[in-house]
Amino acid sequence: MSSPDAAFHLESAAIAETTLELVAFDTTNPPGDTREIVRWIESTFDDLGLESERVTADPAKPNLLATLPGESERTLLLSGHLDTVPYDLGGWSYDPLGERVGDRIYGRGTTDMKGAVAAMVHVAQAFVESNTRPPVTLGFAFVSDEEVAGDAGLEAVLEAGRLAVDGCVIGEPTGSVGAQSVTVADRGSIWLTLEATGEAAHGSRPMLGVNAIDRLWNAIEVIRTRLEGRSLSVPDPVEPIIEESVDYYEPSMGAENARLLFEHPTVNLGTIEGGETVNSVPRFAQARLDIRLTAGVETPAVLAAIREWIDDCEGVSIAAVSSSVGTYESPDSPLVAATVDVATDVLEEPVYRRSATGGGDAKRLRNAGIPTIEFAVGTETVHACDEYTTLEALERTAETYARLPAAFASRLE
Repeated sequence: MSSPDAAFHLESAAIAETTLELVAFDTTNPPGDTREIVRWIESTFDDLGLESERVTADPAKPNLLATLPGESERTLLLSGHLDTVPYDLGGWSYDPLGERVGDRIYGRGTTDMKGAVAAMVHVAQAFVESNTRPPVTLGFAFVSDEEVAGDAGLEAVLEAGRLAVDGCVIGEPTGSVGAQSVTVADRGSIWLTLEATGEAAHGSRPMLGVNAIDRLWNAIEVIRTRLEGRSLSVPDPVEPIIEESVDYYEPSMGAENARLLFEHPTVNLGTIEGGETVNSVPRFAQARLDIRLTAGVETPAVLAAIREWIDDCEGVSIAAVSSSVGTYESPDSPLVAATVDVATDVLEEPVYRRSATGGGDAKRLRNAGIPTIEFAVGTETVHACDEYTTLEALERTAETYARLPAAFASRLE
């Protein structure tokens, strides 16, 4: 068998044209209708002679799976989401449904992440048309509903039991020129809804009432002060991930902030509501907090501490809570090592093994027992007006995906 880079060449112009084809399908979520784009990819795979199947929980949001048989039954999955965030047409200088200007391809989803999906499609096409059999079987999963963390996308595929794979690469953009990375971890979360009650009174006589907003603010400050001063204990494999994450984020936020991001919990007051008029003491107030924790931190233990603190805050209670535990891949795992080696060679610059600051489909896959990383060369325009990717980013992403099966297979031996 010839090596992929010897057997075929991935043309950036062709990948750009496919990216424009995919971006032309409006899959903004909500509503997140992916029927037409799935039909297009399905037809492309049919023309290549690849078997594909749909997994559908919501008729408007089908998911597409396909398989390219390899020399081994061990399977590497390439996955991408097809939905995008909405766009404000008034803020765009270019067509949000696709426009090429020089070496840039503009449009909603170009970098997050239809460009990576296009790269995956071209890798499949290149293997087939060059009659090159990959050393491991390549699976493809194009899913819906990721941008709203809905259940019609990857969750439906997992519930159907359709992902028996040895590793997965998600095409989330993980770096741009001069700051390349492979995302190998995500952070845990605690989303709290706090409610406070007091006693109403006239605003001119506040001492006759009990201000619910004051009570709520005191509880928020208790949580913020105690959590932001709390050092986090993480498993040994996470330590190098933290160090490389700090190095990665330092240019954009400074070393001190980058270290705070992973060595302590972060607390964001997302919403706060209370009161009806300026001349009344408010009887009720509500706030929602977003707390993030480094991968490997025991989220239940942190939540238990918060509950104890709130029990001591008179008139304040936790009305709702949702939480998750951060996940990670060992920096030395076959999937991580193979991806870093290939990406470093293709990009000719350092590639950091870092944690994401949030969490998405990678967390779901790791929790399902599937080793998962994220990688794609992109731009810093995710969810922004005039989102774009470049010809170079598309070509280097595709080249990394094309070389990865051989590198992954060698690490599995």
